[in-house]
Amino acid sequence: MCWSVPVLLERVGKTYGSVRALTDVSARFEGGTTNVVEGPNGSGKSTLLAIVATLVKPTFGKVDHGELGPSAAEVRSRLGWVGHDSLCYPDLSGRENIELAARLCGEDPKSSYLRAAERFKLGGFVDRAFRTYSRGQRQRVSLARSLVHAPALLLLDEPSTGLDHDGIELLKRVVGEEANAGSVVLVITHDRSFADGLNSKRFRMDRGRLTAAGT
Repeated sequence: MCWSVPVLLERVGKTYGSVRALTDVSARFEGGTTNVVEGPNGSGKSTLLAIVATLVKPTFGKVDHGELGPSAAEVRSRLGWVGHDSLCYPDLSGRENIELAARLCGEDPKSSYLRAAERFKLGGFVDRAFRTYSRGQRQRVSLARSLVHAPALLLLDEPSTGLDHDGIELLKRVVGEEANAGSVVLVITHDRSFADGLNSKRFRMDRGRLTAAGT
């Protein structure tokens, strides 16, 4: 289903001491839509993502998550996150990491793993320790872990970094599937070719200010 109430940001700002990371950011991220935010390093993209995830509180302004829930705990229970840190345990196998994530989300671990193995084309590597994986293998397991509970809000921070062609094509397919299922999808990326391959609403972040692409 598509959420009738989108995630709304109203004049959101964030400061760290004398450093202003976000300035007067207003945006509307709809359910059933992939929203891509591009911009240079240090422009505020990761701060924006962390605020939407309720991991960082804005200094001023308002974030309304609508039907995702009024509290941070409710939002996080329906959140899928893939960032620079995989959030996987290095000494567990990929299978064990996926099954653990399923248990923590109240899902059946065995059926969750079987769905993930098929969807993400997880080969024999998945039974080795996560720390032995290539970048692409790590990203597949990280995506699978983040999606075991069919999140209503999916946040991706530079998800294509280090992926080969097949990995990027898989990532694009999964992002599209999640948006088509009604999730609010927000992607932070420097990869223009990856962004161009998504059916998305585009934004540009520069010096803490967010604008629609082309404006």
